[in-house]
Amino acid sequence: MNKPVRHVAVFSLLLVFAVLVRATWVQAAEAGSLDDNPHNRRLAIAAYSRPLGNILAGGTRLTGSTTTDGDLKYKRTYADGELYAPVTGFSSQIYGSTQLENLYKSVLTGTDSRLKSPSDVLTGKTPAPGDVITTIDPAVQKAAAKAMGGKTGAAVAIDPATGAILGMVSTPSYDPGAFAGSSGADQKAWQALEKDTSKPTVNRALRQTFPPGSTFKLVVAAAALENGLYDSVDQPTDSPAPYLLPGTRTYLPNEDTSAPCTNASIRTALQYSCNNVFGHLAERLGQKKVAEQAEKFGFNDDKIDIPVRAAKSVYPTGMDAAQTALSGIGQFDDQATPLQMAMVSSAIANDGKLMTPRLVDRVTDGSSGVLEKSDPKEYSTAMSADTARQLKSAMQTVVDKGTGSNAQIDGLTVGGKTGTAQHGVDNSGTPYAWFVSYAQNSEGKRIAVAVVIADSDAARSDVSGNGLAAPVAKAMMSAALAPGA
Repeated sequence: MNKPVRHVAVFSLLLVFAVLVRATWVQAAEAGSLDDNPHNRRLAIAAYSRPLGNILAGGTRLTGSTTTDGDLKYKRTYADGELYAPVTGFSSQIYGSTQLENLYKSVLTGTDSRLKSPSDVLTGKTPAPGDVITTIDPAVQKAAAKAMGGKTGAAVAIDPATGAILGMVSTPSYDPGAFAGSSGADQKAWQALEKDTSKPTVNRALRQTFPPGSTFKLVVAAAALENGLYDSVDQPTDSPAPYLLPGTRTYLPNEDTSAPCTNASIRTALQYSCNNVFGHLAERLGQKKVAEQAEKFGFNDDKIDIPVRAAKSVYPTGMDAAQTALSGIGQFDDQATPLQMAMVSSAIANDGKLMTPRLVDRVTDGSSGVLEKSDPKEYSTAMSADTARQLKSAMQTVVDKGTGSNAQIDGLTVGGKTGTAQHGVDNSGTPYAWFVSYAQNSEGKRIAVAVVIADSDAARSDVSGNGLAAPVAKAMMSAALAPGA
């Protein structure tokens, strides 16, 4: 063999050797990453090769599976998809998954190692998928959606004693079953959803923040009592009306100029939603003490997982005295999710103890075996039992004699707080209407609710927490606690 031929032969052998080494590396060292690559078609084929496990509420399946004509044999179906989409999220053959569908994907597809029996380990058999049992009360969920009607907004209801989320609605919603498959119709449905300017896929209950407006006055009231500014919600607060924002020439107006807000007590100030009182209280407390109280309720915590992660509700820092006063009425840069404001009401209703909100009660193996259980867990002691008792009483006054009359329910003790928050530059947008509340029946069972209406067909002058949001809260509280519920 001459020298050039020998060089070619050696080079060819090296190429063959390199190919063998690369093939071995791919099959061994990179096998795991290739198996986990979301673009690996075999993963989707395996995931949809049989019916998926289900997500349930109140013993009813919110999800199902049906056969298709493609290589992805089954696709996800949804019962009352629009109603429960804020709870389940979606699982699509093309567009992936969100919320509970995503967080519990391994359980629902049967690939979770906890589902394997000893025989499955020996035989390599894929076990049957598991189920996810939510804390949602279908009656509360349906009542909320019906009461919301065509309004844009969100509502959250919590069991104060356990942190269980009983209802979670975001409107407008969407049907996750419309794009669960991979057909042309599924793709068109997704494209239409993506172009929808009302953003139905945004979970406004968890993932969108709003200025909380006057509902934040509950936080300031708690801070004033906890820090010893007053011993009782019935003491005069020495709050001038009109109240001049410190360091400015701007007076903080009250919505009702005839309301008895001058030096009003906390009870009266909540009843008439006196801005001067809570602006003055926030100024006196200072941003640090207000922030400390807000954070006991969950503000500024970016890791509130229910298990879906909620957006961070913000009580700002770096404010001057005037800005701190504005923050005391839920304006300036205050931001809160509906979940956060439900947590505020929940802590007050639960004698000052705030339980960690939770959407999932347990995860099962599809039958009687429990893979994980979500037990009630205390998030914080947000305030003393005495402070909570006084605030509950003051909130009852708001509903019985004040701005929250639309939340009254025969046979139940109801407390609440209305709120109307500015929206847009110089309040150019339609204001946000809020209502936070709690209710208790004669047996001591309680529910805490927060509702925000971001847009409705009401005239701007008719936008109010009592007019728009309180009826939604009333419907949810009635569904949970009213006699015969």
